Amino acid sequence: MKYFGVLSFLLFVSVANIVFAQQQELTWDELAAQYECPEWFRDAKFGIWFHWGPQSVPEQGGGWYARHMYMKDVGKQKFGKMANPYHLQTYGHPSEFGFKDVINLWKAEKFDADALIKFSKENGAKYIVALANHHDHFDLFDSSYHPWNSVNVGPKRDIIGEFEAATRKANLKFGVTSHDDRFLNWWKPAFGADKTGEKAGVPYDGRLTKEDGKGKWWEGLDPADLYGPIPESRTPERIEAIKRNWQERHLELVNKYKPDLLYNDGFNFTYGEYGKEVSRKLYNNSLKQYGSIEAVMLLKRKAKGTVNEVESGGSNTLREYPWQSEITFTDWFYKKDRHLTHNARTILEMLIEATSKNGNLLLNIELHPDGSIPPEQKIIIETVGDWLKINGEAIYGTRPWKVYGDGESVRGENEQNGQGEVRNAGDDIAAKKKTGEHYNQRTTASDAYASDEVRFTKKGDNLYIMIMNPKKGEIKISTFGLDNTLNPGRLKKLSRLDSGNKVRFKQTKTALTLTVPTINGRSYPMVLKAIF
Repeated sequence: MKYFGVLSFLLFVSVANIVFAQQQELTWDELAAQYECPEWFRDAKFGIWFHWGPQSVPEQGGGWYARHMYMKDVGKQKFGKMANPYHLQTYGHPSEFGFKDVINLWKAEKFDADALIKFSKENGAKYIVALANHHDHFDLFDSSYHPWNSVNVGPKRDIIGEFEAATRKANLKFGVTSHDDRFLNWWKPAFGADKTGEKAGVPYDGRLTKEDGKGKWWEGLDPADLYGPIPESRTPERIEAIKRNWQERHLELVNKYKPDLLYNDGFNFTYGEYGKEVSRKLYNNSLKQYGSIEAVMLLKRKAKGTVNEVESGGSNTLREYPWQSEITFTDWFYKKDRHLTHNARTILEMLIEATSKNGNLLLNIELHPDGSIPPEQKIIIETVGDWLKINGEAIYGTRPWKVYGDGESVRGENEQNGQGEVRNAGDDIAAKKKTGEHYNQRTTASDAYASDEVRFTKKGDNLYIMIMNPKKGEIKISTFGLDNTLNPGRLKKLSRLDSGNKVRFKQTKTALTLTVPTINGRSYPMVLKAIF
């Protein structure tokens, strides 16, 4: 009996140790050391982002409206040049009607998360991402630590909560993005004043106090909680308190909404160790829920334990590790005065480019301030969705082949081929066009791809050849020459995904020559399934 008593005691201790170990959260370094990008993210390939908030209310002024509305001169940030004159004409002087008042105009009258997620899923999205806050320091969730949030002000709704519930109902993965890493410097123009004119020297509303709100719609709210403390009173202690508040808000975001993905819009963890702590919590939550880390932390730089995000651009190479490209139709928030930089063709080109190079594409839908999809964007997304319904086999669940593609730009015969609109560039625009990844994307301004430009993906025994700009006639793909050092093997069958029809080909020691069938007008990318 004593023997069994000892065994029982040892068993109890063993179980207790296991439970204790499961309750212990790992450090960031321990998590990063074991991190591998989850398969769901690698399989998904295409996501829809709702980069939406109060800055969508003004019809002109660019994606940094909240900052630029206070600036007479936006410098090199030409996308915001209309913000100040538009604000003066539409709302009045920013000493009397500031961005806090623009927030109050945002009502999201037609916001229907279920309908938006249904539309996204029907048109090919495998994950959904929503903006939790922007540089304007306004939270779009039910924040216990920040009074300037969408439940208290504006729509009076938990935007992130509604997106999260609808996304889970649709059985898709859900992510959130935080851009609140720079608000203190970003908001400095709100503390200025006109230098000339009848309002010269009159401070903008960034200098208002809580007491100034008595009898106004914002009574009880402190502008300093939105814009930050006035610059001359920013002691190290106040700055540290702001960083701690950021951490509290984002820990609540991670714990309450349990996102599968978190993107911090910066090249490093927000506020250093504060941001790393939020990432640590994200991964530990996932580890407890799934037994492995199924969450994704995105940063603009390559850092151990995270996935690299490329804003408004792509990759120049086939990367060893998964990454994500993010693009938008104009300038992140809906504006009538901005031209569409993307159509269905360029979105598909960016998606194919990313997939062939081991990446994903996240496309932002720039919602109207009321929460509805602009008709011109809706048509484009439906076209992308139609293409994916036919050709998605070559995208979803695929992995890159030995090389990402072939053609003029791959061979370096035409360095400009494939280059498009370079955003956020100054005097370094030439360098960014040639070597840059961030802010260097294919857009409607891009030259057409050469007719022999192809990209590759694989899944199981199938290899997919995506002809970027198909034209009737023969094209040669030297990559699949029998004597090529990549050793592609002998091609047995080649057929179109859109019809199943066989495609004529001839494979020699130097190249694979295939006959592209008749194309009516300028076609979208054509996908061929190859079996070697």
